Amino acid sequence: MKINVIDRDGTLHELDATPGWKVMEVIREAGLDIKAECGGCCVCSTCHVYVDDAWVDRLPGRQDEEDEVLDDACELKETSRLSCQLLMAEELDGLTVTLAPEWA
Repeated sequence: MKINVIDRDGTLHELDATPGWKVMEVIREAGLDIKAECGGCCVCSTCHVYVDDAWVDRLPGRQDEEDEVLDDACELKETSRLSCQLLMAEELDGLTVTLAPEWA
């Protein structure tokens, strides 16, 4: 299973993804620059990504907790998600996300 991640420099990385892993874990394990300060507990927005338009409708909807955390995110878009809230599954093979800009 694969996930495509576009880093903040615009470089595309095709990563191997394990079913059941959070997208944030896949990105971090690959050594890409994602802070994920809360470790995937949905209390910060440092794992903020933009989901490619082709994938937005294939993902489960955002829960209230994710919406609340994203309210504090920098440069929020309609396709914004917390990568810690997206679990890899066979139906997401080939998912494409872009790392959101980092903020202090």
